[in-house]
Amino acid sequence: MDQSNGCNRYRIHTDAVKEFLITPTLSPQEMAYTYASEADILNMALFGKTAAQWRSEKEIKGKIPNIRDFASAEELVVLINLEDTNADLIRQEVPKFERLKILREKAYRQLELLRKNQDTIEALKKNLIEDTETNG
Repeated sequence: MDQSNGCNRYRIHTDAVKEFLITPTLSPQEMAYTYASEADILNMALFGKTAAQWRSEKEIKGKIPNIRDFASAEELVVLINLEDTNADLIRQEVPKFERLKILREKAYRQLELLRKNQDTIEALKKNLIEDTETNG
């Protein structure tokens, strides 16, 4: 997966947080908490736990590695979609609890579809590689 594409999409998410949830009255600590809280909504929707919960389970001290570093390709695809959806929901001023519910449903549905179609995806990858080798 192209890392820069993921960064650009995450920027859409952080820009929505900045525009709609960060106010001039927030302290730097409150701003950091707001960004982290929004990242954890995505983690809860996709992985069922916050980054801190995951680190605690794995007995990891510090912030590295991140829960997302261990995500499957399918989970990363879903994460990109969730970031975009959450940005839209933030813009629509949907409450946090409702956003989490919507994002969980979307994550579950997309993961099921991606996993169900894994054989088709693998066949397409194989055909693309073969085409590239033949025509390249």
